[in-house]
Amino acid sequence: MESKKGPSEELHPLFPSGDWEGFYKYPYDILPPGQMEFFLNFKAGVVTGGGSDEVGAFSWKGTYDTKALTCHLTKHYSSHTVSYNGHVDENGIWGNWQISNFNKGGFHIWPKKGEAEEEEKESMEEETEVLQTLEVLQ
Repeated sequence: MESKKGPSEELHPLFPSGDWEGFYKYPYDILPPGQMEFFLNFKAGVVTGGGSDEVGAFSWKGTYDTKALTCHLTKHYSSHTVSYNGHVDENGIWGNWQISNFNKGGFHIWPKKGEAEEEEKESMEEETEVLQTLEVLQ
C-alpha cells in the first residue's frame, strides 16, 4: 500500500505533519494554561513550523527521534525563545518547556483532528451506545 504522504514527509505515525494544538502550563498553576494552535512539518529528523498563542506569533525549529520517541523544539517569538523537550506517544508530545533559567513548566501538544475524524469518532461512539442499550434490553 502506498503512503499518502509525500516523499519529503516523515512516515512514522507518531510524527504526522500538519495542524497541531495543545497547551503549556505555568509553574505552580499561577495562571491558566496557555492554548496554542500551529502547524508542524516532520522531515528527516528535523521539525519546523509556526503558529500563535496568547503571547503572539511564533515559529518552531527542532529535532525528533523516531526510535527514542523524543522531540526537542525551540519556539521563537520576536522577543524571546522557549525550549521544549518532550516524549512522544499515541497521545502526542508532552514534557517540559523552559525560558533560560528564568521560567519553566509543562506542556502537551497533539495532532489536530479533522472534521471527518471527529464525525467518525462521534458516529462510532453513538453506535457503541446503541449496541450497549440493545444488550441491556435483551
